Amino acid sequence: MTQIGAVQSWWLGVTLQLILAGVLLQGFAAAQTTEPMRPEKGNYVVSSSNGTACLLASMGLQLNITFNSVSQNKTVQNIVNLQPNVTKSSGSCDTDTASLRLSTDAEKTNLNFFFSLNTTSNKYHLSNVSLSAAWPDMKEPVSADNSSLDFLRGTLGFSYMCREQQTLTVSPDLSINTFQLQVQPFGVSGDQFGAAEECQLDEDDMLIPIIVGAALAGLVLIVLLAYLIGRKRSHAGYQTI
Repeated sequence: MTQIGAVQSWWLGVTLQLILAGVLLQGFAAAQTTEPMRPEKGNYVVSSSNGTACLLASMGLQLNITFNSVSQNKTVQNIVNLQPNVTKSSGSCDTDTASLRLSTDAEKTNLNFFFSLNTTSNKYHLSNVSLSAAWPDMKEPVSADNSSLDFLRGTLGFSYMCREQQTLTVSPDLSINTFQLQVQPFGVSGDQFGAAEECQLDEDDMLIPIIVGAALAGLVLIVLLAYLIGRKRSHAGYQTI
C-alpha cells in the first residue's frame, strides 16, 4: 500500500471513530436528561385581603409517600401525581410569611407549603412543608411535618425557577418531586412572575450541550491536525529526483 493510500485509510478510520464518539456523547447527554413521566403543571394563586395576588406558583408535583397498605398488608411506597384539575388552592400572605395550601380528593390529601422572608437580607425560602393524607388503602392516615427546611431560596421581588426535576425531602415517609417549578411568595407585582432566579440544576443542565459541543470540537481539531501531519509526511516520501 502506498503512503497516500495508508493516509487515506487512516483518515477514514479516524473519521469513523469521530462519528462514533459523537454518537456516544449525544447518548450520554440524553441519558443525563432522561426523566420519569412528569405530572401535569398546575398554576396556583394566593390573594391578599384586598384581592390582589400575593403568591404565585406554577409547578408539577409528585408525592412519594410511604405507608402501611391494607391490600398488601405491608409497608409500601406509592408515587402519586397531583392533578391540578381536581386540586383546590388557598393560602395566606403576611409581611414575612406566606403559605400555599393544596387540597385534593375531597380533603383526603392536604399539602401545605410555608415560606419565610428575612426582611434584613430580603431573601426568602421554603421553610416548612406539611402533609396529611387518608387514602382508602392506608391502614391509618399519614401525616408529615418539617419546619426546618431550606429549599427554593430566592430574593424579594424575584421568582425562583427550576425547570428540572428536584426532590424536596420532608421526612422519611415523604418526599416531593417538583417539575417545571416557578414560585414567588413575596413581592408580587400584578399577576405576573418577577424576573426568575434559576436553580443550580437548570444551570448544570445547560452545561451538558456545551461540554458535548466542546468535546466534539476538540476531536475535530485533533483529527484535522493529524490529517495535515499525515499529508505532510506523505508528500515528504515523494521528493523529486
